[in-house]
Amino acid sequence: MTADAVLPGLDDIRPQLEDFYKDLHAHPELGLAEHRTSARVAERLREWGYEVTDGVGGTGVVGVLGNGDGPTVLLRADMDALPVKEETGLPYASAVTVTDDGGHRRPVMHACGHDVHVACLLGFARLMARAKDAWHGTLIPLFQPSEENAAGAGAMVDDGLTDMIPRPDVAFAQHVLPYPAGYVGVRPGPFLSAADNLRVTLYGRGGHGSMPQATVDPVVMAAVCVLRLQTVVSRELAATTPAVVTVGSVQAGASPNVIPDSAVLLINVRTYDDATRKHVLDAIERCVKGEATASNAPREPRIEHLAGFPPTVNDDAVTRRLARAFADRFGDDFHTIDLQTASEDFSEIPDAFGTPFAYWGIGGIDPGAYAQAAARGSVQQDVPVNHSSTFAPVIQPTLDTGVTALAVAALEWLGASVR
Repeated sequence: MTADAVLPGLDDIRPQLEDFYKDLHAHPELGLAEHRTSARVAERLREWGYEVTDGVGGTGVVGVLGNGDGPTVLLRADMDALPVKEETGLPYASAVTVTDDGGHRRPVMHACGHDVHVACLLGFARLMARAKDAWHGTLIPLFQPSEENAAGAGAMVDDGLTDMIPRPDVAFAQHVLPYPAGYVGVRPGPFLSAADNLRVTLYGRGGHGSMPQATVDPVVMAAVCVLRLQTVVSRELAATTPAVVTVGSVQAGASPNVIPDSAVLLINVRTYDDATRKHVLDAIERCVKGEATASNAPREPRIEHLAGFPPTVNDDAVTRRLARAFADRFGDDFHTIDLQTASEDFSEIPDAFGTPFAYWGIGGIDPGAYAQAAARGSVQQDVPVNHSSTFAPVIQPTLDTGVTALAVAALEWLGASVR
């Protein structure tokens, strides 16, 4: 059974779905604080007949809808927003602020499109509950907290997710990206990079700025490390092996004539496979320790791993099957997407079950505006990207595309037995 048996109901629910999206966009919540969002999601799933467990991993929500014998399919949407001040000018723009641990007010915005993901998965879940004659099996819509902090997927797993729901035969997730709305793109193998955040503390011996001979200057040590780390990718990896090493912060000292005792580097690493990831992380450790030794530092640097995202690597067989179904449905709007340098923790959920998965992207940019930017050669400058204060997916056809993509993917498995 194709998605055609389910999607005609989209015309009926579109106005309510668009209203839900606008409300969600206007009321963003940070990771593990998605209380309003999760409550609204859980309420609707229960109303439509799903068996719902909420509070999973803090604020996660998972629904289960059984419909006879057949495969079990899990689909995930992330719910959290970002500490960004919205500057889109939309009539439903966020004006939300929260108080951080330091007592400061911080603006909050759905700057990464997670509101799109929630709305699309919820709309799809409603359509499937209304068209149970079109499919057989078990449907599991899962709404995950705190993706931005790489905490939510692991929190749900640690909270016993694998014992709460049936083991999925396949799992899916999608993300809105800065491509034209209507675009759908997937690729086998690596899709999103692994990400690792490191804090490196370099130790010197402080003293008077006029007497550097009596010190071990950690500022100079840090500067040399920054330059040295640029060679890890350019000189230790093949040109065909993608990776990024970024030193995003260098902090040392507070006075022009005082050489400090230490300097701190904050480093971000992006890689696409475990072997490259290990090589790059080992190289960073080797480089900073080597430069500390060369500087005659009084002690070894301290290297802390602050956070990490696993690589998102699509299952080849699942992705090939999915790509055929997407090509049939979307035609020229379906593409093999390029590698994406962003990162995500979704894979921790299917990995906990030993379940194969596929992850894809949908476009969210006004097609006309995108085409004009492409004609000017200014896409990079003129098209807002995720995490930008001006990132604002157009409501349509973005929502219709997201709901349709979820239906095509799920029914490729759940609809097979009723064809």
